[in-house]
Amino acid sequence: MMISIATLFLRKGILLVASLFFVCILSLSNTQVALAANSSELNDSNQTIIEYLRLRVPQKDRNAWLIAEQKSWEPWLKEQKGFLGRQLLWDAEREEAILLISWASRSDWKTIPQEEIDQVQKTFEEIATDLTGKNGINPFPIKSQGELFPQ
Repeated sequence: MMISIATLFLRKGILLVASLFFVCILSLSNTQVALAANSSELNDSNQTIIEYLRLRVPQKDRNAWLIAEQKSWEPWLKEQKGFLGRQLLWDAEREEAILLISWASRSDWKTIPQEEIDQVQKTFEEIATDLTGKNGINPFPIKSQGELFPQ
């Protein structure tokens, strides 16, 4: 079946108008944009950075996750050089948590010894398994992680 030239122009015109409308909405909104890190930004160790973690957190275990975070990571993070704060977000539809952890610089974050991080993670998992009854596994596995730079 042949599509007429007029139909093609109409479809492209609608797509163009919709695209322009979307760009206008984005430019008029008051949204802070955060972009994923590229290799040149990673070398700037004095720039503020946000650690991004996405975890699997089922509805039935949401309170257990929050308590485990509060009793393990929260007090430890507050003692770390360069820690600026964090946000714990939960997506009910996807049953996922998003953690946004702000650091004064990448070097502050990345100079923390891995052994310390592993110990806090162990404490987190012990509390979480006690609260959920899921022994032998981390009830809140990391699905993805990364670095973001405020723009």
